[in-house]
Amino acid sequence: MIWVIGRSRIFLAGCAAATMCAPASAHHSFAMFDNNKHLSFKGVVSSFQYRNPHTYIVLDVAGPNGRTQQYTIECASVNMLSRAGWKPTSVKPGQAIKIDYVPLRNGDPGGLLEAATLPDGTVLKN
Repeated sequence: MIWVIGRSRIFLAGCAAATMCAPASAHHSFAMFDNNKHLSFKGVVSSFQYRNPHTYIVLDVAGPNGRTQQYTIECASVNMLSRAGWKPTSVKPGQAIKIDYVPLRNGDPGGLLEAATLPDGTVLKN
């Protein structure tokens, strides 16, 4: 009888550990991006946040009404970007760059990076 109680506690502990890991896998959903649209724009880098779990490029973009709008572009992790040739200094504040991206589904100004074209013509991909 004691052996059965011990096994059920181990089973319950395993179930609890498995459910605690579930939210981590949900983090990597790309459902917020409209993968049917591929857009681009030119903007001026406000900041480049080169940190995990994702890096971000924040850009100031001139809108059609002449007002500046801030776009936040999500990129891959530092590890993945460094394998693709990125460095913490690849994108600098004040730099005018072209962004190819997949927009957010909700229409907010931002999206998922596909490529960044630097002023010297260098293309960095996600």
